[in-house]
Amino acid sequence: MRALVSFCLAVLLLPLANSAGEARPRLFSKQIPIEYAAPTNPAHKEIYEELKADRILERFRDIFRIFPMDKPFGFKLAGCDGEANAWYDPEDRIITVCYEYIEEVTRFAPKETTPDGVTPDDGLIGPVVETFLHEAAHALFDVYSIPILGREEDAADQVAAFALLQLPDDVARRMIGGVAHNLKEEAKHDQRSTVKAYSDEHGLPQQRFYNLLCMAYGAKPQVFGDLVKKGYLPADRADGCDDEYAQVEYAVSTLLGPHMDVVAAAALKSKLKTWKPAAIRQPPATKK
Repeated sequence: MRALVSFCLAVLLLPLANSAGEARPRLFSKQIPIEYAAPTNPAHKEIYEELKADRILERFRDIFRIFPMDKPFGFKLAGCDGEANAWYDPEDRIITVCYEYIEEVTRFAPKETTPDGVTPDDGLIGPVVETFLHEAAHALFDVYSIPILGREEDAADQVAAFALLQLPDDVARRMIGGVAHNLKEEAKHDQRSTVKAYSDEHGLPQQRFYNLLCMAYGAKPQVFGDLVKKGYLPADRADGCDDEYAQVEYAVSTLLGPHMDVVAAAALKSKLKTWKPAAIRQPPATKK
């Protein structure tokens, strides 16, 4: 798990560095705060120790240092009194991801590789990385007063999916597959009443599932073409997915690109040229 998390976060830096606009030297952000709060539930000790040992918050801090901020947002892992959740608080500018959420994702992950090739690691790492990116999108919207048409939760989903789709094809396939699997399981276990589900600021898990697949197919039809052939993504929705992805790509480059520190981005890109990932565990062969 740790090797794949490290790889995903490291290669995410490259597209961010590549998307910077004209060279405008700017200062690094002030120190981005991070906190691994000790879990109050003993059952979460292993999650706490593993994520801390992997320095997952430090890796996200490295990514978002390329966005200069007078008051940077930070990252926190904490126990949340039994609530499986994650959020961004604009008052203290902290992204909190609950150990309960990590536990839920672990429970929803497949126990063995699925017929579509989603491994247990994919089913865990994909949703966790996507959640951090989703909440970081909220933080960027807040810090830079980014204008948003439509629901902010949908926009955060789009930014997170866009970031994952900048990964190399094989890794993007695995991460998107992991997130999609998690959304399907979430839909199965959703205990909200109809009114509560429909009135929530988040889309239904089923809607988020199809929106994610559409983004993936629109960005890389050669990688995700089987989604349509197998019927996971309806053909009538698939017809417009290239336009949907292009719209998000334009919005990200136009609204977030100008806020990047190109000097910092170039330094990170240069650093990655000599970075070599640890051996990444290959997924088991898909059962036929």
